[in-house]
Amino acid sequence: MRWIFGFVLSVIASAAWAAPPDMTFANIDGGTLNLSQWAGQPVLVVNTASQCGFTGQYEGLQALYDTYKERGLVVFAVPSDDFNQELGTSEEVKEFCEVAFGLDLPMADITRVRGSKAHPFYRAVKAETGFVPRWNFNKVLIGPDGAVVQTWGSSAKPQSRAIVGAIEPLLD
Repeated sequence: MRWIFGFVLSVIASAAWAAPPDMTFANIDGGTLNLSQWAGQPVLVVNTASQCGFTGQYEGLQALYDTYKERGLVVFAVPSDDFNQELGTSEEVKEFCEVAFGLDLPMADITRVRGSKAHPFYRAVKAETGFVPRWNFNKVLIGPDGAVVQTWGSSAKPQSRAIVGAIEPLLD
């Protein structure tokens, strides 16, 4: 009986990971984007790449954003060349995403997501949850309270039952 209680407490603790600190990203359009501007909203942060086998997920990310943005969801794309599959410049990335997928969701400039030079957001997520993007299109769901709710790997499609099921309870 005692081990069940301990197990339940560990599950509850792991579901309430500490929030990453307030983080600023370079905006692909210039200037900066700060996660604090979306305080009180769920944010799905996705490390992306334009020349990856999972690049087609941009379509699902945009559809997810279009479906739920009026209810508060932010889908935040973070292009990265950590896996050598991103275009050479932010301008090329922005143009590719707009032309090929009609993307209008918030997007960072090309950003490191793993290793010692990873963006502080990804270092904080790793420190708190152990999660590190193992490939492009890994997903981190941040709840309205700023806590990491859940993470998924590349194969989790943006409109999958698992992702939508985690997002919907967080919406207005």
